[in-house]
Amino acid sequence: MEYILIFIAAVFVNNVVLAQFLGICPFLGVSKKVSTAAGMGAAVAFVLTIATLVTFLIQKYVLDAYGLGYMQTISFILIIAALVQLVEIILKKVSPSLYQALGVFLPLITTNCCILGVAILVIQKDYNLMQAIVYAVSTAIGFALALIIFAGIREQLEMTHIPKGLKGTPIALITAGLLAMAFMGFSGIV
Repeated sequence: MEYILIFIAAVFVNNVVLAQFLGICPFLGVSKKVSTAAGMGAAVAFVLTIATLVTFLIQKYVLDAYGLGYMQTISFILIIAALVQLVEIILKKVSPSLYQALGVFLPLITTNCCILGVAILVIQKDYNLMQAIVYAVSTAIGFALALIIFAGIREQLEMTHIPKGLKGTPIALITAGLLAMAFMGFSGIV
């Protein structure tokens, strides 16, 4: 039951983008097409899950064991950067079209505060390894869900008449705010 609560809370109630405002850069930048958003969601999910697993183990068995807790942020950043390079190499070989579609936003996963934030939150919440993995996967699903929904809405907005002053970023920000308010409706669940 505990894992189900972690899942529901991470995906809906405390959505990393819409409630905690982490990962806004790719949320706004890669959300013009659903296909690109799905690819970015998958890439973030992979990096987020692996980064949380690796950073958890590094924290527990290296940093805590040797009293190097002050090195947490820098070591987590280096681990995340290495994992993003791995994802970039894999995407370039496996799906060149997705690699091209993600463009500059793929290296930006390195600086995506969502990934670093989740790695640090897992430690702060004092999760065990299984809880940490469930939380990371759930957060990644929540990120991808928000990104794909937002991309679908933006695709629909491209086909509608919008006043000239609201085209582009203004309507995207208004839509993101409304989507965040919609996810606030889940706040009484957990």
